[in-house]
Amino acid sequence: MSVTEDKIIRTDYSEIMQKNYIDYAMSVIVSRALPDVRDGLKPVQRRVLYDMYELGTRYDKPYRKSARIVGDTMGKYHPHGDSSIYDALVVMAQDFKKGQILVDGHGNFGSIEGDGAAAMRYTEARLAKITQEVFLADLDKDIVDFVPNFDETEKEPTVLPVRIPNILVNGSDGIAVGMATSIPPHNLGEVVDAVRAYMKNNEITTKALLKHLKGPDFPTGGIIVNADDLLNIYETGSGKLRIRGRAEIEDVKGGKQQIVITEIPYTMIGAGIGKFLNDTAQLAESHITNDISDISNQSSKEGIRIVVELKKGANAENVLNLLYKKTKLEDTFGVNMLVVSGGRPETMSLKKMIEANVDYQFELANRKYENLLAKELEKKEIQEGLMQACDVIDLIIEILRGSKNQKMAKDCLILGKTEGIHFKSAQSRKDAGGLHFTERQAAAILEMRLVKLIGLEIEALFKEHEETLAHIARYQELLNNYDAMAEDILKGLETIKKEYGRKRRTAIENAEAIVLEEKAPEEEEVVFAMDRFGYAKTLDTAVYEKNSEAAGEDSKYIFRVMNTDRICLFTNTGKLHTVKAMDIPTRKLRDKGIPIDNLSNFTSKDEEIVWMAPLSFIKSNKIFIATRQGFVKVTDGAEFESSVRSIAATKLQENDEVVLAGAAKDAEFAVLGSHDGFFIKFLLNEAPELKKTAVGVRGIKLSENDYVEVSCLLENAKEFILDFHGKKMTLNRLKLSKRGGKGTKSR
Repeated sequence: MSVTEDKIIRTDYSEIMQKNYIDYAMSVIVSRALPDVRDGLKPVQRRVLYDMYELGTRYDKPYRKSARIVGDTMGKYHPHGDSSIYDALVVMAQDFKKGQILVDGHGNFGSIEGDGAAAMRYTEARLAKITQEVFLADLDKDIVDFVPNFDETEKEPTVLPVRIPNILVNGSDGIAVGMATSIPPHNLGEVVDAVRAYMKNNEITTKALLKHLKGPDFPTGGIIVNADDLLNIYETGSGKLRIRGRAEIEDVKGGKQQIVITEIPYTMIGAGIGKFLNDTAQLAESHITNDISDISNQSSKEGIRIVVELKKGANAENVLNLLYKKTKLEDTFGVNMLVVSGGRPETMSLKKMIEANVDYQFELANRKYENLLAKELEKKEIQEGLMQACDVIDLIIEILRGSKNQKMAKDCLILGKTEGIHFKSAQSRKDAGGLHFTERQAAAILEMRLVKLIGLEIEALFKEHEETLAHIARYQELLNNYDAMAEDILKGLETIKKEYGRKRRTAIENAEAIVLEEKAPEEEEVVFAMDRFGYAKTLDTAVYEKNSEAAGEDSKYIFRVMNTDRICLFTNTGKLHTVKAMDIPTRKLRDKGIPIDNLSNFTSKDEEIVWMAPLSFIKSNKIFIATRQGFVKVTDGAEFESSVRSIAATKLQENDEVVLAGAAKDAEFAVLGSHDGFFIKFLLNEAPELKKTAVGVRGIKLSENDYVEVSCLLENAKEFILDFHGKKMTLNRLKLSKRGGKGTKSR
């Protein structure tokens, strides 16, 4: 079939991309990454909890395999892979991440030190008690909307009927497209107190709210040390918290002291603990402090216990300040209270979050009591019909016995139709004609069992009717009286606080910034050594002098350097990376070093080191650089001094790279050798002195597809023998030429 021109929609490609990208971004934001302000849950969390509710994994029932829960959730509600579902399930069961755990996990659900959870086929789970009673209890009362799932075979709730501001209690974190959320957890009791204060005075200020809700309450404890910043953070919805771990200084035998860390910053959870241990050890190895003798992690199920042992006479306070300053024992937590509200992302203040949640609680309560009222009114209608039926039960029995079918009897009860019904007397027919029960009452009368006519049963019916009337009056009062509804909501919150509240774990105070009096390290000479695999270390000079031959055999680069100096790495990509000599650990001769990649911006996957030397040596020299395409230049070494860790050492042409960098101090000649075997030797002073941003000048004229393979600097008096493609060449004997020539073909 041909496509006519009027069926083609012409539009700019950029418009299509913009629309589709915005649609994609909003889908990720709303449907994956950000929590809803009403229940404080992301879609995957909501679906996991709802599926567990559907599976009947109650807190007082046996555990179910996590794999069953994950599979059921993925098949019914969340078709985005099992790993994301299981990760969400695991996090909701980790008490060191959540203010209130929502899932009761059985088995290995990971540890605060970063150990991952066991595979889902090994672990089991069920709903926590608070989840069942506070998050899901009223789900059967039709108080939230349900929508079709992804394949329209099931229904799922758009939001859970959570009765607390879970967005504040448990917090949330997530990365969407172009935005991220980071909401810290808070103390349940304090959140309830703040809600009560808001409901009593919705004009309350954020400052007044903070008298009830003191600030974040992390499950790991710690100390928030910038209390004065909290007001601005909660008014704007964003800011930075400074958190310190809790540490104590203890006296031990031998007149020594040790620092014992019992609480860590929330940001240290997981791999952060291992990094803290390594960073602390590095402080000792790099001689930034000589007061630490050992560090050990003695944490257990009872809690965190990290012990830093100090040498005799050490200043424990100064070491603790050093840990705060140089490690993650004091860290920042970025707050960004971004949530989904009304289907759109919005950064909310504390008051706005509480307001949104209170509005949601009123919405839930209204729907709940409207539904309950409707049920009670239905019960009242039926009860009144049965009560009326008891008064004329003989007539009703006569109608039933005289009717030919159920429809005839029902029409008589509702409409008073007596045609076709046999009565014992005309009075009975007349009485039957005056009946006017409702449809629902008539159905209840026809289904009523004769046992209900016993006196006690009739009394129970009247008593039940009284209770129904009381319920109706109560529900109508709640629905028509704002204060009564507010009191009911607050009463429920107080009950939750009483059962699930706990003491605050995180202290909040104002502390001065750590001022560290760092002693200038004693300047001393060390020996830098790096093997061919890129592992670097420094050696004590005395150790090196005793084993210089063995050290030289094991090292690709080895030279003396002051510990206050920096090591410069020239790479084939034309970059210069620097490493502080003090950052390089001191090791024994046979000990392995640390990868140079870990100490600098150098990446061994993308770069190769062509030369290394101390910065002090480079600054006092002229540096000769030669490239693969045959360009050469000399640059003053002082140009390579910089405060940043990486700079461009030279400018390169497209597809070019550095093949040689070296000091021109003692050299007289430069030699370039191409892959095709052309060698040129010229006076070094023919290479012009240029800035590091210059490309350089031609050192050798190369034929097409040829390139410089070897390059070196020669001293006049020293013989230099090169093994080139299996041939021994004495470069000093090469004919002296002018720079830029084709060179001589090697024989």
